[in-house]
Amino acid sequence: MKYCPNCGAQIDDKAVVCVKCGVAQPGTNSPSNSEWLTVLLLCIFLGGLGIHRFYVGKTGTGIAQLLTCGGCGIWALIDLIMILTGGFEDANGNKITNK
Repeated sequence: MKYCPNCGAQIDDKAVVCVKCGVAQPGTNSPSNSEWLTVLLLCIFLGGLGIHRFYVGKTGTGIAQLLTCGGCGIWALIDLIMILTGGFEDANGNKITNK
């Protein structure tokens, strides 16, 4: 059993949404609310600043990328590849895919 990060209710390990509050659970491979094209363009043009990570809700790693200039470009390049292949996730663990 696991607990809903939104309301704290105990839910089944395989639950996609919480039965108490209706919030989608992280890592359930549901599509993200973030637009794929927007994330892609932010990564291409502002990847060194980590702006695409702020857009998807990954504030902590966005700050880290901002301070390291995208890991000297390496981190931003890896993110770009992940976005293009559909492996990039938002802060809730949902895949950002081209719909």
